[in-house]
Amino acid sequence: MTKSGHGLAMSELARLHVERLAAIEAASEPVYAIPSEYPAGYHVKPHSHSRAQFVYARAGVVMVSSIQGRWMVPPQHALWIPAGLVHTVDMLGDVTMLSAYVAPGALVDPPSVVRVVAVTDFARALFIEAVSPPDAKSDRRDLVMALLLEEVLRLPDRPLGLPVPSDTRLAALCRGFMESPSARLVIDDWADQLAMSRRAFTRFFRKETGISLSIWRQQAAVFTALPRLAAGEAVTAVALDLGYDSVAAFTTMFRRMMGAAPRTYFSAPEQY
Repeated sequence: MTKSGHGLAMSELARLHVERLAAIEAASEPVYAIPSEYPAGYHVKPHSHSRAQFVYARAGVVMVSSIQGRWMVPPQHALWIPAGLVHTVDMLGDVTMLSAYVAPGALVDPPSVVRVVAVTDFARALFIEAVSPPDAKSDRRDLVMALLLEEVLRLPDRPLGLPVPSDTRLAALCRGFMESPSARLVIDDWADQLAMSRRAFTRFFRKETGISLSIWRQQAAVFTALPRLAAGEAVTAVALDLGYDSVAAFTTMFRRMMGAAPRTYFSAPEQY
């Protein structure tokens, strides 16, 4: 499969994407792995695969959206997309991704929901080996693919999904917040707009999204912060733009959600 480059025209990238989808559907092996590159701002239209997709963001930030929600995939993270899920993909910055398409039955109990996971050094090495040209005289590729499948289920989840409510009124509030996130969101304000008591709104929001408004707000803030931090923006500027009173408050939230402080999150060099 031809690897798309950042210098290719959008029409050429779209053609390559169609060819790639056809190759995925025609593949006979249990795991079909390919690399791809996309320029900043590129949008992949709604599509689905008969295979599950496990996509690793080696560089850049990827946003995947479906009717179920949105998921952010920053560098050194991966996303599991169940087979048959219609989704779009947006590239936030120049993106290099490695994708493994997993045939039905290749995993005994594959995840049935979208998952964002942190990629370990071992999984990173397996991904890179999986997209390398195969050696026809060796069983090594089959072993690499089998190990990659085993590692899929062991990788730690990261809170980089943002569920979208089905209720149109609540979804409108969520979309407005995602366009302009703020640390100063007050539950009572949203409850008043929906003519609900605070208690009724809290139950309603959790029913619609599966999480509390507080957690949802923090995840939305991370969604906004990650592409800017990945692009090299100062932590102070990002924190203040999001309405945090101090860099320390933003850092505490970010570390709790992502497991590392924003100044160090993207600093670990790739080893392979």
